[in-house]
Amino acid sequence: MRYLRMLTNAVIAGVAVALYIAVLMLQLNPHYSLAGFPALVLTLVASYGLNVAAVFYGLIVVHQVVAAEPISPGWISFRVLVWLCAIGAGTGAALTWTNLQGFGPVLDPSTVLRMTGGAVALTLCAAFMLMLAIWHRWRAPLGSKYEPVLLALLLMASVAVPMTFRGPGTDATRPPRDAGGLAATAEAAGESRVTLLLFEGASLDVIAPGAADGRLPHFGRLAQSAAFMHVATIRPTQPGTVWTAAATGKLPVKTGIRSAATYWPVGGTDAIEVLPDSCFAHALVRFGFLRQQLHTSRDLTARSLWNILSQQGVPVGIINWSVTQPARELRGYQVSDEFAQLAGSSVDLDNTEGAWPREAASVAAAALTNPGVDTRGAPAPARSDASELIASTCRSDRAYERMATDLEGSFPSRFRAVRYRCLDAAGHYLLRYAQPNPFGDVSAEDVERYNLALGGFYAAADAAVGRAIAGMRPGDLLIVMSGFGMDPMDIGKQLLERTFGNPVPTGTHERAPDGFMFVFGSAVTPGRYARASIVDLVPTVLYFFGLPVGRDMDGFARTDIFSRDFTTHRPITYIPTYER
Repeated sequence: MRYLRMLTNAVIAGVAVALYIAVLMLQLNPHYSLAGFPALVLTLVASYGLNVAAVFYGLIVVHQVVAAEPISPGWISFRVLVWLCAIGAGTGAALTWTNLQGFGPVLDPSTVLRMTGGAVALTLCAAFMLMLAIWHRWRAPLGSKYEPVLLALLLMASVAVPMTFRGPGTDATRPPRDAGGLAATAEAAGESRVTLLLFEGASLDVIAPGAADGRLPHFGRLAQSAAFMHVATIRPTQPGTVWTAAATGKLPVKTGIRSAATYWPVGGTDAIEVLPDSCFAHALVRFGFLRQQLHTSRDLTARSLWNILSQQGVPVGIINWSVTQPARELRGYQVSDEFAQLAGSSVDLDNTEGAWPREAASVAAAALTNPGVDTRGAPAPARSDASELIASTCRSDRAYERMATDLEGSFPSRFRAVRYRCLDAAGHYLLRYAQPNPFGDVSAEDVERYNLALGGFYAAADAAVGRAIAGMRPGDLLIVMSGFGMDPMDIGKQLLERTFGNPVPTGTHERAPDGFMFVFGSAVTPGRYARASIVDLVPTVLYFFGLPVGRDMDGFARTDIFSRDFTTHRPITYIPTYER
């Protein structure tokens, strides 16, 4: 019976932690209605609450075994709960501050202010709970009958005050997006072209030594003859969020794409747009506690660069950019990021809206069948399914490059962008062999074998850069960009992957390491420049084309990278907005 009473105390503390995480989710999602709060709480109690209760129960049992004086708590024991609740509130406060630091730059300022108030309140409550626990321990056994009441008030305040700061939420209505019809505001200057190569997950820790010793000669040429900048990414560091911000020049609060998907609690009808970080929140989707729906191009609430350019008379070509399914009408061609997956199914590609115009679908499908480039995969990192995942992603990348080449013959563009995902897929599973020190259990033989494989994928990316440079004409601009880098995955998330029986990733971009950008061309002054932001891409490209920059964009035109002769004859101009 004693251990059953311990369990009831652990469950109460587990429910408290689930409530803290529920409040955190509300703070990160100001559009979420309070009417959906009960469904969210039930979902989190069934997931976080039970797991945290199990952890707390284990702590109590361990204390019972090692303590000099075993305890026999009541069904609701103050001396047990005060410590558990102090730990739970402290954990909730730490999570709130961590997410505020990570998501703060991409949240609405009023949301940041409200969330900060809630974090301060929860931190104070946790501190008072800890003081109460220490005071009780010091005064024991002369406890006061008012101490349980004070703990109950602190527990209620730790949830109610952050909820009060958060408020009932804001209007979830999204502004309508103007799909077309924008009159040209200015004529694009000259006939210069821009080629944009997006290497997702590329790491300078691999590129820099490879360029220095000649293994990556084209990256080495960029290092010597291009403008280079580190690129600050955004949170959550997911392809949809990052590349949509890059495509619009606006932070996620303005684009409608705040994460990879929208999520619904079981039995709930209100959508969650952002899941908290540092608490394994995405495991809720895997275990079925949250339903998800991936974003499509219809969810975008801001104009993309290719939409702006095509409306201004600049033909464009977009290949595999994130959140472009279904492909939308524009001046030029577009192949969505889901086209390769659709082509591998039995659907009719002409009716999938995976490519624009419709006749581009057959050209794109032919490129998938015959990429025309050596696509040998890496040796299996640990399991054959991981090797095949890497190899299939890299085959698709070569096909996308072939698509762009073939489609240019029928739909010549002045702005062309191709997104490559091979380095990201390879980095997830092979990073431990390129950076073995954080892992400590990597043999020298594996380092030599798999680091060589990873180097091969970077060599393929280097060759793609070389082909882009070779295709440049005088006055053209080449931008080689990574929206985020790759860091070693922590042990907790590796264990979670093992739990699912997945090939264990060793690299992650969840902690948002910087990306980078090389800008190469005759109009550019080579050198290393101040850190840029992911949202600087659109204003900079608009400026290069001689088009005005939208004042409602969050990024800035990086005019400092261009030569004095170029900027003298092309002053920067502005327009209030490119939206409706």
